[in-house]
Amino acid sequence: MNSMTVVKQDLREVMIESFHRAVAHGVNLVTVVSDSTSTAKIAPFQSANPERVVNVGIAEQSLVGIAAGLSLGGHVAVTANAAPFLIARSNEQIKNDICYSNTNVKLVGLNAGVAYGALGATHHAIDDISVLRGFGNIQIFAPTDAIEAAQIFDYAYAHEGPVYIRLDSAAFPHLHSPDYVFEVGKPDLLIEGSDILIVALGSVAHEAVDAAKAAAETGLSVGVVSLSSIRPLDKEAYVDILKRYKQVLSVEEHSVHGALGSLTAEVIAEEQLGLKLTRLGFPEGQFSKTGPRDAIRAYYKIDAKGITETLKTLG
Repeated sequence: MNSMTVVKQDLREVMIESFHRAVAHGVNLVTVVSDSTSTAKIAPFQSANPERVVNVGIAEQSLVGIAAGLSLGGHVAVTANAAPFLIARSNEQIKNDICYSNTNVKLVGLNAGVAYGALGATHHAIDDISVLRGFGNIQIFAPTDAIEAAQIFDYAYAHEGPVYIRLDSAAFPHLHSPDYVFEVGKPDLLIEGSDILIVALGSVAHEAVDAAKAAAETGLSVGVVSLSSIRPLDKEAYVDILKRYKQVLSVEEHSVHGALGSLTAEVIAEEQLGLKLTRLGFPEGQFSKTGPRDAIRAYYKIDAKGITETLKTLG
């Protein structure tokens, strides 16, 4: 089990630190933003490296096309803008200019899930994973904390080819100890258990860990695994973890269609594991409610309290 400290860090700050680190190590990195300098917290990097920041304005399709062009010119191009606009407005460009063309672009989707809260469905990104899982030739990651995010960014810059990083724009405590080593494709088992396994995506892993600890006080043994590496995924390793439990609960700040719940259902069915699966997230075919983010999480029971209540019905 990984230990959790009280340290909190905004994952966007981790991204900016990774930019500085990459340039210091000789990576020919250029970031591309679409009038999203404040969203990306990019000012410190832009001040130190003005020639490495391209702002295309509110033109997300151009952002992706320019990033593709920069990569063809020998740069490691990194986009940094809001996930809902990156994925929805630039859908065709991501498919053709990045994935099909195999350009060395790293797409960072900021403010993923319902981070924009009261701004509503136009600003919620609850379908980004399902869209990109439908595209070929792109790796997909969703870090849970600063320690893991830093390593995922370093991996992405070293990897030749398209990468999407679903980044939560908030400060979270560390779920991992300082000696944690991210392994691409490997399911990240945060808590060992024996009765129910919670499978979590991104920052809701924090809610899942809190719920598992609460369940332990009632005698229910709940494990928590984070699938921070959606693609590639070591299916054999994931199956090995799933087999240790009686039933599975997936939790994601995403539609239950096409992302973590769907992926887990596919694995259970294909491997004939015979496990009961319950999925928590936004109902298939629906937009999320509008309101403060915490209230949205509570409404759909993807906060610690809601997960705990669901565990009681399963246990």
